[in-house]
Order: sequence, then C-alpha cells, then structure tokens
Amino acid sequence: MQIDFIFSIIILIFSVIVHEVSHGYSAYLLGDNTAKYAGRLNLNPLNHLEWFGSFILPVLSYSLGGFILGWAKPVPFNPYNLRNQKWGEAMVAIAGPLSNICIALFFGLLIRFGIAAQFGVPFVNISLMIVIINLVLATFNLVPIPPLDGSKILFSLIPYNMRYIRDFLEKNQLFLILVFIFFLWNLISPLVSLELKLITGLSI
Repeated sequence: MQIDFIFSIIILIFSVIVHEVSHGYSAYLLGDNTAKYAGRLNLNPLNHLEWFGSFILPVLSYSLGGFILGWAKPVPFNPYNLRNQKWGEAMVAIAGPLSNICIALFFGLLIRFGIAAQFGVPFVNISLMIVIINLVLATFNLVPIPPLDGSKILFSLIPYNMRYIRDFLEKNQLFLILVFIFFLWNLISPLVSLELKLITGLSI
C-alpha cells in the first residue's frame, strides 16, 4: 500500500506538471509569451510544484477518501495577448485536461491491447495508476467552477448578457469548490469508472 501511494504521488506530480506546461505552450502558440518569460515551459518540478496542492492535498485526499488529487502552480498567461480573443482563453484552458486525456489514452491502450502485460504485472499496475490519476485530473478540471479549467471554457460560451453567472461563480469559488469536493465528489467517480472501462476495458 505504501509503495502504491509513493508511485501515485510521483505519477500525480508528473501529470500536473504536464497539465500546466500544456497551458503554457498553448498560450505561447496563440501568441502569449508570459509563460516562456517566466521560465515555465519546461518539466522541471522546482518551477511548478507548490506545497499545498502538490504535497499536502494529495496526502489528505488519499488518507480521507482513498483517491489522489492535487495541482501545481498555475502557469501564468495574459489573455489579452492571445490572437484569438473570443476562444483563446478556452483553448488555453482545455489544453491542460487534454494533455491528461492523452496520457490516459496512451497507457490505457497499452493495457487494452495487451502490450503492457508483455512488460510484467508491475508495469500493468503502474500503467493503470497513470490512467486513473490522469482521468481524475482531466475530469475534475473540467468542472465549471473557478479557477478550474472548465470555468474558463464555460465563460467563453456564455453570452455577455449572462455575465452574472460568471460574477456569481467567481465570487463564491472557494465555497463552491469545497462543496463540490466534500459533497459532490461521488459524481466524479462514476464518470472516471466509465472512462476507464471505455479506454482499457477494465472496471474498478
């Protein structure tokens, strides 16, 4: 169990770093150099990790709920520098979850087609952990509550005359996040289980 937890933390750290770097590269490709000048377009953990989201929260979430959840320092970007002013912020936002989905797909398909099994049971187990953690990260980050990525996608979709929705969500974001994590987390688990079965053919 302790070995599984250690591997889970390592996988989480790598996954949240890839998630944040993907935001930065997406912004860079859309015309914003903020992340580049901040030295955040690399995979160096020292540039991305922060104590609460990268270490304390994963330990707490694993101890209390049996799942791993965490984040890295958000990669900075300036939405006013993006070439596409209408959809640019949403494109930057979705790049993070998409990176986690790609990681989950890669290792999930290794499991589904029996390739992972050729490297032994330990590799299958590690691959499965990678898939689950990245699916949890992607699904959680797509929840439309600030500051999660899903909120930025939502804000790009709602018309200006419905800005009150954005104002309400941003004003109450901490409360809404806590309510979601402590009372509505069970909504995430069935989604992750379905995604896992679709990709790997396995059930948890």
